[in-house]
Amino acid sequence: MRGEAQIEAVLSDRKVAETRPFAPSRTIVLVGLMGAGKSKVGRRLAVRLGLPFFDSDPEIEAAAGETIEEIFANRGERVFRDGERRVIARLLAQPVHVLATGGGAFMHPATRELVARRGVSLWLRADLEVLVSRVLRRSNRPLLKQGDARAILTELIERRYPLYAEADVVVDSGEGSPEATVTRAIAALAACPRAMLPPEG
Repeated sequence: MRGEAQIEAVLSDRKVAETRPFAPSRTIVLVGLMGAGKSKVGRRLAVRLGLPFFDSDPEIEAAAGETIEEIFANRGERVFRDGERRVIARLLAQPVHVLATGGGAFMHPATRELVARRGVSLWLRADLEVLVSRVLRRSNRPLLKQGDARAILTELIERRYPLYAEADVVVDSGEGSPEATVTRAIAALAACPRAMLPPEG
C-alpha cells in the first residue's frame, strides 16, 4: 500500500506541475525585425503570464522628449542607438516583465550581453512577405523612409537574422493569430532552461 500511495503522490505532484502556469525567473526580451509583431505579441504574452509589459520605443521617446522619428531626423541613428541601449539596460534592472525591443537593439554586442545576463531572448521570426505586408500599414518607421520597403527589409534580413539566431528561443510569427504565436512562445519558453535561471549581476 505504501508503494501505491507514493505513486499516487508523484502523479498528483506531476498534475499540479502541468497545470501550474509558466513563471519565468528572467525578463522575456522579444527581438526581431519591424513588423514581426513584438509589441502585439508581447502585450498578449504579458497578459497570459501575469507580467508587466514594456516597449522600449515608447520608453526611449519618454526619456528623450521626442518621437523616434524626431530623434532620427534631429540627432541621427547613432544617438538613438545610444539612448536605446541605456533604456534597455534600465528596464532589464527592473523586476521580471515582458520587454519588446526595437529591431536594431539586439545588434549591439553590449545589449546582447546584457540580455544574456539578465533576460531570456525570444526571436519572433517572420519571412519577408509577412514583414512587407505588415510594415506598409504604418508610416512612422524611420528606416523605411530611405527607400523601397521590400529592398530595405531584404537587406536587414541578410544582416540581422544571423544575430537574431543567437536568441535563446525562436518562434515563427506568420499569418496566424497573435494568440497562436503567444501559445507557441509560452511552450518554447517553458522548455528553455535559461528562462528559469536567476538574472546575473
